[in-house]
Amino acid sequence: MNELPLLLIVDGANVVGSVPDGWWRDRFGAAERLRDRLAATAPEEIAGEPGPVEVLLVVEGAARGVGSVPGVMVEPAPGSGDDLIVERVRAAAGRTCVVVTADRELRRRVEAHGARCVGPRAVRRAETGRSGD
Repeated sequence: MNELPLLLIVDGANVVGSVPDGWWRDRFGAAERLRDRLAATAPEEIAGEPGPVEVLLVVEGAARGVGSVPGVMVEPAPGSGDDLIVERVRAAAGRTCVVVTADRELRRRVEAHGARCVGPRAVRRAETGRSGD
């Protein structure tokens, strides 16, 4: 059986905005740093499930020009990042999806299509090796 890898979708704006580290002064750079952090982290640690895992980072606004790198596909939202994330979850019907966001409304929307959600701390926890956040 040829099973598709788990799809890990990261709400870039929400994850970047979850830590007050000055990201608002350079939204593009903050999205690049998130992308690079995702590329350097074992995605199964973030997803909480064994691999293989495909990582999709959804960006919007000033971060739209951030490019993909090996291990992380970056997709710019033409409008709302949330709407694009819901569209990608819906298109992945029958495939395991995990969405990284703290946005309650987005969580409700993607869970209605069968996705599981984890908060932005999952990205930071995997990066630092901390547990229990």
